[in-house]
Amino acid sequence: MAFRFSILISLIMLTACKAETSEERKEVNILLIVADDLGFTDLGCFGSEIKTPNLDALASQGIINTAFYTSPTCSPTRAMLLTGVDNHRNGYGTMGSLAENQKGLRGYEGYLNFDIVTFPELLQERGYHTSVAGKWHLGYPVSDSSFWPYRRGFDRSFCLLQGGAGHFADKQLLFSNYQKTIYVENERIVRYLPANFYSSDYYSSKAIEFINESQELNKPFFSYLGFTAPHWPLQAPDHYIDLYRGFYEEGYEILAELRLENARQLGIVSEYARLPSLSPNVPPWNSLTEQQQRESARIMEVYAAMVECLDANIGKVISHLKAIGEYDNTLIVFMSDNGAEGNNISTVRDAGEWIAENFDNSLENIGRKDSYVYTGPGWAQASTVPFKWYKAFATEGGVRSPAIITYPRWKHNSGIINDDYISVMDLAPTFLELTASEHPGTEYKGREIYSMDGISLVNWLKGNEEAAHSPEEAHCWELYGRRGVLKGVWKAEWLESPYGNDSWELFNLERDPGEQTDLALKNPDKLKELVAEWEKYASDYGIVLPNEKVSYASEDFWLEQ
Repeated sequence: MAFRFSILISLIMLTACKAETSEERKEVNILLIVADDLGFTDLGCFGSEIKTPNLDALASQGIINTAFYTSPTCSPTRAMLLTGVDNHRNGYGTMGSLAENQKGLRGYEGYLNFDIVTFPELLQERGYHTSVAGKWHLGYPVSDSSFWPYRRGFDRSFCLLQGGAGHFADKQLLFSNYQKTIYVENERIVRYLPANFYSSDYYSSKAIEFINESQELNKPFFSYLGFTAPHWPLQAPDHYIDLYRGFYEEGYEILAELRLENARQLGIVSEYARLPSLSPNVPPWNSLTEQQQRESARIMEVYAAMVECLDANIGKVISHLKAIGEYDNTLIVFMSDNGAEGNNISTVRDAGEWIAENFDNSLENIGRKDSYVYTGPGWAQASTVPFKWYKAFATEGGVRSPAIITYPRWKHNSGIINDDYISVMDLAPTFLELTASEHPGTEYKGREIYSMDGISLVNWLKGNEEAAHSPEEAHCWELYGRRGVLKGVWKAEWLESPYGNDSWELFNLERDPGEQTDLALKNPDKLKELVAEWEKYASDYGIVLPNEKVSYASEDFWLEQ
């Protein structure tokens, strides 16, 4: 009897051991969540008053990274995200209008070119079920589906091909010259959306649908959930807008102060962080008329509603992962594609006149499907506090994104706030290593490609390395001629007038994260060192600076005042 009992115990232990081994060897799933134009302090866990309980919970179980760098705008960031390759090589040396001297150049195609391989293509070959729901914005000629997501590594896709649109079923245009808003599902154009369509709700439902397909196929999944919130035009369901009635009546200056203090208390920013002075294109709140204040506050109410709705939909996906038993085995990465939008959208092409003629932006209608509003520089400055400027700029406000990385099996990472530099280009190599997939190097399916510029973060995430990147590394970026070089605590920056002074400036980000004090004259050798790093980067990556203005919005209204 004792002998039989010992055999039984041995069998139970062997079974448990096998189960544990099987669990350890189970392929990791990946959920990549990207918000659109979300600012650095727009989440509760980063200091916001906006309610984001689901992202806050993810942050408490993983790493908050406060030094996650992107491109200044969306398409270059998304192209680097999917390839691990610098935007000047993957087709997005610029976004939108090309300068005359950039036309026809390699790396400036304006779509995700074929000099790269996307990591989802490699995950497919590894046996993963890959899917994307949400914004694409990486090339969308209707006549050529080779640019569509299902041809770039995704088994299943439901995507808005363009950079933005209205968030309801009417498919409201982003700009007049778009002619129509284009959604695709796999190989077909979607002619009609469900009557109850709201972008964040529908994208999360599609993500769940695609994840369920991976379960049916018994495959690990990579799910890319690319929200179009809170990208303009700012629109949200009424019941979300109602949650923020009256929240922003004191204005953007007070909001920036509150967020900075919250971020300090949470440990998101250092003791040296200060409230930047209002940029020249932001009128003091008390200089606005009462009507202007009401309308501006309502716009921010809608923005907050969009962020809370986005968070609720992330919660829906997380709850589903838990319900099907996949949450503990899923690496979840959350990020924004660039800084908050503060540009004057009414100056883009004919937007000002077109908006005035076609949309109802009365106070009571702001945020509904036939309205068209955007935050403007005042609220964007509060969203990016303590940093300078916002989307489309090489400043910290344009390129530093809130980031959360959570993998429940890595218990040592729970609740950590980390300020090590990491790049959006590091995610592709990280995902490849984590899934035991290999990048082919410089050739793929008979064509020459670029190797990845990013590095894997796996050892850093596992706690085996103190920092992902050496402080001696230089990190460079450029868009619209606006340039940045980061090396250690030092950053050199070049902005055109009126945003900068048409020359290189130098900042110590450790002491001055808001880039308020130019140290170029006091530290000429350090500036020379960083500019040399830039020149090497520009040479190696074939950067052609624009010979004319190409940024998508104008500040002419400000200059004329």
